[in-house]
Amino acid sequence: MLENLDLSQIMEKEDYKETLKRMEKTLTHLQQQVMQAKIPVVIVFEGWSASGKGTYISRVVNPLDPRYVSVRTTGTITDEKRMRPFMWTYWRYLPQKGNISILDKSWHRLVLPNVRNEWALSATATEGFYDDVNAFERQLIDNGYLVIKFFLHISREEQRRRFRNLEKDPSTSWRNKPHDWKQNENYERNLKLFEKMLKMTTKDQCKWNLIEAEDRRFATCKIMGIIIDSLEKHIEKQTLNKHLAPQITLPDGLEIPKTLSNFPTDGEISDKEYRKWLALYQEKMRTLTNQMYSRRKSCVIVYEGWDAAGKGGNIKRLTSEIDPRMYEVIPVAAPSPGELARHYLWRFMIQMPKDGHLRIFDRSWYGRVLVERVEGFATENEWKRAFNEINEMEQHLISHGVTLLKFWLHIDKDEQLRRFESRQEDPLKQYKITEEDWRNREKWDVYEIAADEMLARTNKPNAPWLVVESNNKKFARIQVLKAVTEALEVALR
Repeated sequence: MLENLDLSQIMEKEDYKETLKRMEKTLTHLQQQVMQAKIPVVIVFEGWSASGKGTYISRVVNPLDPRYVSVRTTGTITDEKRMRPFMWTYWRYLPQKGNISILDKSWHRLVLPNVRNEWALSATATEGFYDDVNAFERQLIDNGYLVIKFFLHISREEQRRRFRNLEKDPSTSWRNKPHDWKQNENYERNLKLFEKMLKMTTKDQCKWNLIEAEDRRFATCKIMGIIIDSLEKHIEKQTLNKHLAPQITLPDGLEIPKTLSNFPTDGEISDKEYRKWLALYQEKMRTLTNQMYSRRKSCVIVYEGWDAAGKGGNIKRLTSEIDPRMYEVIPVAAPSPGELARHYLWRFMIQMPKDGHLRIFDRSWYGRVLVERVEGFATENEWKRAFNEINEMEQHLISHGVTLLKFWLHIDKDEQLRRFESRQEDPLKQYKITEEDWRNREKWDVYEIAADEMLARTNKPNAPWLVVESNNKKFARIQVLKAVTEALEVALR
């Protein structure tokens, strides 16, 4: 792949000037179309140290309106990054629709020994990262993103020559780091690692563009040409897709059981037993979360369920004895305009906890296959595709070491009506009941179908659902506390 590139290609100065001027004009015009069509664009620059990433990024940015372009240098691995799932950083960098994000280095760098060492990952653990990368890129593309990937290739001799030139100039000598020279010393080994990375992360929908980067003029025009061609094709494709959207077919062979209609709701507990178990489990939560913090173990808890099922009170009892610095509750409402302008998982991924912390979602990413499905906010293609996307996202969290717990608080229709009426009669709780709650209640049977399919398609061995009998709020609280403390004890062994 890389070894077969012809690095001797050059471009004459006059040809370069004329070609670049024409390409810059075209790129300026295409950016306007990208903004009008609301296409989010991610351009990735990878390659050898000193291969010229900064120079080529500057050439690309020059003709663009800087208000709608962001350039991110992602190479430095901070403690903040190290304490989150690996892809967390790159979810944060995703552009809004109509904007362009350019990444100097990317999610692919985990293959390099110096990067892997900074993340304290073994070579074996790193293998799983290819699945995460391919899933991430496919999800972006499926959701309308254009992803353009460049790998800049130079020879060992050219890299050494550039390192020496950088060291001669006091204004650039700081750019040479010990790991850069080590990369050159181990050029053949790193070449094999790059070759494997390129092979493993080249898919039909997201291929690598290999750039012969020894002649800067030639490389600049090749890069600009690929960006122009990619933008033109994507704009044309998006226009066609508006008239002929592809249909998603879910995997065959999965029978969707009527889980919730057959699941009990009437678990009982005496007040005496409730007080005893509440005190015990809350004390356990205090102890376990302290251990989580000291041992840098993180946990994500998802609450879903019927309106008025008791999520708020359940969360309050779960967290009442925990140091408030160690957890955060994320109440999930309708997405804001900024959230709607990005991938639907973006607003959840950027909220994932640091190692040692607990994050609780009061409703979650499952809204895509529940309320968005039922109310028509997501197309059939979008919510069908979401089952696989959610499973992949949760697997990425688990691979990082996150303990993931998912609860569906289950009440029957009569109990919901009783709680709705009670809220309406209580001035202190009237804010909890809205016209939307009554409208959703009218669609109970439709929501139940959606919830049953959600439970069937996203109930995985490493991320199971626990359906909690919640007609009795006290019983439900103890069941959740028991499940969380048991899961944390296992994670901390």
